[in-house]
Amino acid sequence: MLSRVLAPLPPDHLPPLVGKGLPALIPGPMPLGAKLRVSLDGVLGAASLGGAGVTAPWPGGSGAEGSASLPRKVPGTFPTWPWAEAVPCNLQLPPLFVKHFSSLKDPRVNRRKRHRLVDIVVIGLCAVICGAEGWEDIEEFGRRREQWLRGVLGLKLPHGIPGHDTIRRVFNRLDPEELNRCIRDWLSSLRRGRVEEVIALDGKTVRHSYDTRTGQPAIHLVSAWATESGLSLGQVKVDGKSNEITALPQLLKLLDVAGCTVTIDAMGCQKRLARQIREQGGHYVLALKGNQEGLREAVELLFTDALAHDWYRRDPSRRIEHDHSRVVGKDHGRLETRDYWVISGRQVAELTQAGDWEGLRSVVLVESKRERGDTVSIERRYFITSHEGKAAKIGGAIREHWRVENGLHYVLDVAMDEDACGIWKENGPENLATLRRAAVSLLRQEHSSPRGVKARMKIAAMDTDYLLRVLSV
Repeated sequence: MLSRVLAPLPPDHLPPLVGKGLPALIPGPMPLGAKLRVSLDGVLGAASLGGAGVTAPWPGGSGAEGSASLPRKVPGTFPTWPWAEAVPCNLQLPPLFVKHFSSLKDPRVNRRKRHRLVDIVVIGLCAVICGAEGWEDIEEFGRRREQWLRGVLGLKLPHGIPGHDTIRRVFNRLDPEELNRCIRDWLSSLRRGRVEEVIALDGKTVRHSYDTRTGQPAIHLVSAWATESGLSLGQVKVDGKSNEITALPQLLKLLDVAGCTVTIDAMGCQKRLARQIREQGGHYVLALKGNQEGLREAVELLFTDALAHDWYRRDPSRRIEHDHSRVVGKDHGRLETRDYWVISGRQVAELTQAGDWEGLRSVVLVESKRERGDTVSIERRYFITSHEGKAAKIGGAIREHWRVENGLHYVLDVAMDEDACGIWKENGPENLATLRRAAVSLLRQEHSSPRGVKARMKIAAMDTDYLLRVLSV
C-alpha cells in the first residue's frame, strides 16, 4: 500500500522514529516549522524535508531505490505524537484512470475554464460512489473532502472546489459518448483477461429524467454487464422515438465480445444481431418468443414431440440427440427445479428459418417448476444459441443473464434511487447515469467488506481509506 505521512515537527528537532514503527530516517536538528514528507510503498521510498530538497535513503538501501522492510499499516504507528497525521493513499489517481481520461474532450471555451475537467469528473465519480444524487451533493462532497482530494488523489484544484452550477453546466454539455468511452475503456481494463464470460445486454429507463414542458421523454439506456467480473462495459441511449432494437447494434460495436457469450432477452432476438455477434467473434444465447413466431413454433413442436416419444430412443432413424442438465434451488420458502434440454445437429438444421440465423447450432428448452406449499407452477421458455450441445454450460449462461437485473438494475433502483433523480436537462441525466454505473462496478470489485453495495457506499462516505481502495481496484 502506498502511503503519505505529513508530520509537523517541533521547533528544534525531529523526534526519533525508531521504535515508532519506522526506522530512523533523518537524524539531527530541524529548522523551525519544518515538515517531513514521507512516501512509502511497502519496500521503497525516500524522505525529504519540506521545501529544503534534502533527501535521505532508507536504511539498507540507496536513495529512492532502498529495500528496507517497512510496516504495511501506517495509521496508528505514531500513537504518542499528537501532531502526527498518517494517511494511507496511492499518492496519485490510478494510472489507468489518468490514461483513459486524458483524452476526454472539454466542452468549454478556454477563456472560461477555471477548473480542470479531470478534477470535476473525479469529484463527481467519488461523490456518486459515496451516495451523491445530484449536483449540490457533488459540490458538498468536494468541499468536505477538499484536503483529501488535493493531498491524496493529487487533484490540482487551482480555484478550489467548483460550485454546483459549474458542475451542472459541465456535465450538461459533456459529450455522453466521450464520457462513456473513457469509463468503458477504464473498466474494461479491469476484466483481467476474462475472455469467456457472459455479457448480458438489457435496458433500463431513468424514470424521472423527463421534462413535461418540452415533451422530452425519460431516457432509456441499454447496458452491457459482464456478469462474472461485475463490470458495466458500456451503455447506449435509446432514441426517444425508437426502441432497444436500434440501440443494441450500436452497443455491440463498442464491445469486445470475442470468446464471450452475449445474452439478450426476446426483443434482441434478431437475425442481424446474431450475425453481428458471430462476426465479432462471440457466441449468443437469445430468448425466443412471439417476435420470431415461425421459428418459435417450430422449436416448441420439436421439443413437444421429442419429450412425448422419449427422444425416439428405440428408433435409430428418428433418434434425437440431446443433452440435459438439472438445477435445484430452495429459497424464500419455495423449491425451484430447472431442467435444461438442448438439441443440436440435424434436427436443428431442418427447422423452419434455421438457415437464416448465423451460426445457429442448438435450440434450448428451459422448464422451471416452482413449488410453494401445495401450489405448483410450471413455465417453459425457449432459446436459440450458437453453442454446441452442452446443457450445463448453456443453462449457466441463461441463468447468468439475470445478473444484469440483480447486480446492476436493482442496485441502481434500490441503493442509488436512480428512478427518483429529477435531473433532466441536456446531457446531465445520461452522464450522471454513466457515473452511477461506473460506481456500481467499482464498488462490486472491492471485496474487503462482505456487505452489499448500499452499505459499501456508506462506508466509502465515512472512510476515505476505503474510498481509495474502491478507486484503486
